Amino acid sequence: MLKTILNTFANCFKIPELKSRIVFTLIVLGICRIISMLPAPGLDGAALAAYFDRQSRSDSTGGLLGMYSMFTGGALEHCAIGALGIMPYISATIIIQLLTAVVPRLSKLVREEGGRTKIVQYGRYLTVILCLGQGLVMAIGWERASDIFQGFSGDLVLYDAKFWYRFQTMLLLTTGTMLLMWLGEQITERGIGNGISLVISIGILARMPKALQALKDMFMPGSGVESRFNFFHAIFMLALLLAVIALVIAVTQAQRKIAVQYAQRAVGRKIIAGQTSYMPLRVNYAGVMPIIFAQAILMFPQKILQFVGTSFNLKYLSQIAVLLGEEKFLYMLLYAAMILFFSYFWVATQFNEVQIADDLKKYGGYIPGVRPGQATSQYLHNAMSRITLAGAFFLTIIATVPVLLYRIMGVPYAVATFFGGTSLLILVGVMLDTMRQMESHLLMRHYDGFLKKGKIRGRF
Repeated sequence: MLKTILNTFANCFKIPELKSRIVFTLIVLGICRIISMLPAPGLDGAALAAYFDRQSRSDSTGGLLGMYSMFTGGALEHCAIGALGIMPYISATIIIQLLTAVVPRLSKLVREEGGRTKIVQYGRYLTVILCLGQGLVMAIGWERASDIFQGFSGDLVLYDAKFWYRFQTMLLLTTGTMLLMWLGEQITERGIGNGISLVISIGILARMPKALQALKDMFMPGSGVESRFNFFHAIFMLALLLAVIALVIAVTQAQRKIAVQYAQRAVGRKIIAGQTSYMPLRVNYAGVMPIIFAQAILMFPQKILQFVGTSFNLKYLSQIAVLLGEEKFLYMLLYAAMILFFSYFWVATQFNEVQIADDLKKYGGYIPGVRPGQATSQYLHNAMSRITLAGAFFLTIIATVPVLLYRIMGVPYAVATFFGGTSLLILVGVMLDTMRQMESHLLMRHYDGFLKKGKIRGRF
């Protein structure tokens, strides 16, 4: 099997167009890594990088800062111009999609000719606004590093003129994000795979050396220190990793096929015969979005309650803040409930069963045994609700695996994040999408891609 995979990758470089696309993608991703490592002027990035290095050795990089640093590929640690990452663009895209589902004017614009281009343009404008706001907040945060980064001493800002520092840093961080966005679009157009997703993935993969080092320290901590983990722990973790990856791949590709029958119809003088097709409904329709929403909401209540309880000497608020810690049962319960809620929320805003039923009726299609119109809409709604429940339970399991490993079993945070959560879902989804695109190029040239005997069935 490994030989076949290696032979398939070798075939990719036998096709000039596909080879140039792969090389172009690798070069652009290398530029993205440079943006993530190039420190902004007026900031002591080396001091903050040393602080994060000490924190990683003491295994204190979990929580908000640890997750944000992971998605930026370490840019936050180096005070780099790409410290905002591509997340403002992702946030703007999500906001526009949600507004499109609830604002009739935007919903009508999407269906018009050239409407999609306008929506993308609005998303870019919103990205600039978000970048300016987040860039200013991050500049102020670096200015007060000792308050934001617990245990950090010293100053990150090397400028005396605070106004000029904030203005310059805000513009640089905005420019860095817009440059990453443009590079991602270039990969999508001239490279292979989805550019924005690959930019995020390369940032996550950049954390792998630290994860491998933390994994080594788990079993070989150094002279004079006895390891808490043994050979059986290694076997268990390897089996767990393989099981989680297999589950993610299976559920990511899983879909329910709804049979659709098209009646015979006349188009001009041409008679189009009736045919049978199917409508694929993805089990994990929401993707990774419910986990991101749940994490974003649960990050702040504990900090707010802890700050208010300490400031006004309200012990009951401080006790609630303790219960909202990542290792606590209340946090896990709220985390799971929010993932379930946002899974249905995302499907409700993005899956329009009424429009699908109207389109089927318009083009002469119907689901066998179901009347067109309202009955079809209700049938699709019920079917999507049932499979969304399975997808939500899957997301809950995947999202809680890193927390259980990190907080309960004592596995280092850098290692635990590769066993589930947003990072693994993104990496697996991006790899599958990239492989499909490479496969399409191979099949066009009559090469055997990531398939078995030419059948449209993936090996993975």
